[in-house]
Amino acid sequence: MVISSSDITQKTYKKLVIQVALNTFSFCVFDLITNKVLHTQVLNLEKNKVIEEQLWRAFVDYPILTKNYDEVVVLHNNNLNAFVPSSLFDPHFLASYLQYNTKVFETDFFAYDVIAPYEINNVYVPFMNINNFLLDQFESFDYKNSNSILVKKCIDFSKNKEEKQVFVHIQKEHFEIVVVRNQELILFNSFHYSTAEDFIYYLLFTCEQLQLNPETINVQLFGDCVADDANFKIAYTYIRNCSLLDVSHLTNGFDATENAIRNHFTLYHS
Repeated sequence: MVISSSDITQKTYKKLVIQVALNTFSFCVFDLITNKVLHTQVLNLEKNKVIEEQLWRAFVDYPILTKNYDEVVVLHNNNLNAFVPSSLFDPHFLASYLQYNTKVFETDFFAYDVIAPYEINNVYVPFMNINNFLLDQFESFDYKNSNSILVKKCIDFSKNKEEKQVFVHIQKEHFEIVVVRNQELILFNSFHYSTAEDFIYYLLFTCEQLQLNPETINVQLFGDCVADDANFKIAYTYIRNCSLLDVSHLTNGFDATENAIRNHFTLYHS
């Protein structure tokens, strides 16, 4: 049988990316040939209900999850993690890297992602109950911590920029601050918040600790954030150079709007 080049270009390779947090379940489907996003869905999870039962319901309600995929990636969206330079990293002592910023238990399972090429490892606690549930749905899948993708992209964005850059990834009940300079990670931290006042307090406190001047530092916001919401408005009030992350150069690649790319940043960059 002769296969023409047109046959090859017409073939599609599908990738499913699932991201799970304690309060949200989201997923998207990529065409790996064009790298375009074919479908995106976000579902809220109720904290007082068993998460596996809610995930089972999602697989019933959204048959697209049960199709065959060439690649499946699962993102564990939690802040039970710590970034460790490769020079200080030993995979035999994963728990020791988390004991000072996360409550760890003897029964916890630990994993790590290698942040190449930056010689950083992200040690974290995955949701093993979710992994076990998904193993019943897929033959195999890769999994990683969402913050691994977040930090890698922020470091990528800082190439050849000698001034410190502050990236703020806002989510429903918590947000992450990543400070970088010319492909060097200076700080990563995650904060829980309830109000815009909480949000700006932690952001300004972080800037103060790093001796970053709100009058001069460049701060870029993305995630669950638009120009007219309370978090952006209060940040714009106190920080002179505050803007939404510019993702205009990515819209054609993903075939998605700028708001969608900012909102589903880790999902789309997996």
